[in-house]
Amino acid sequence: MKSKALMKIGVLASGGGTDLQSVIDGVHQKTGEITVVISNKAGAYALERAKKAGIPAVFVDEKKYSGPEAFNQQIIEVLEAHGCELVVLAGYLKIITKNFVDRYPNRIVNIHPALIPSFCGPGYYGMHVHEAVYNYGCKVSGATVHFVNEEADAGPIIAQRAVPLADSDRPEDIQKKVLEEEHRLLPWVVSQICLGRVHVDGRRVTIDQA
Repeated sequence: MKSKALMKIGVLASGGGTDLQSVIDGVHQKTGEITVVISNKAGAYALERAKKAGIPAVFVDEKKYSGPEAFNQQIIEVLEAHGCELVVLAGYLKIITKNFVDRYPNRIVNIHPALIPSFCGPGYYGMHVHEAVYNYGCKVSGATVHFVNEEADAGPIIAQRAVPLADSDRPEDIQKKVLEEEHRLLPWVVSQICLGRVHVDGRRVTIDQA
């Protein structure tokens, strides 16, 4: 009996790619297959991580395109050329436009370093999130994986994990704690999608128990 083909995944990353590495380690050639890694930064270490894993790595230079929609269309063409059925944003810091969302409805997932709907939306990325959590005096933070729509950090929530914070934690400490949870949560969610266990009904997302 022929085994079912692994779901083909494209990963977009703008920086060092630690979230990408978690998906390579936890998903690639297990529950899914990463067929391409794309970055908008030529020097992004994420591209090197892909090459080390034997995964095609592609730099797409946004300066060559007339605007965000044309740039996103080129991303779409690269994803399609590699047969991608699911798109994972792993520290990707560019706007996802309507043409991109329409091409992959409920098939683009993002990891956000806070508990959405808190500390999310325009301007809330990277260390800015953790500084805001610290300045607000939060006792918990966490990570959220959600589907992507045209509004920043506003798509249906797939899964969240809370991270307790100590009174002594600085923004850098919060970042480290949340990143550890990201590295567990993102590959788990991607695997559940690849296994067909994730279902979307409006804003409600359910995951079948294994």
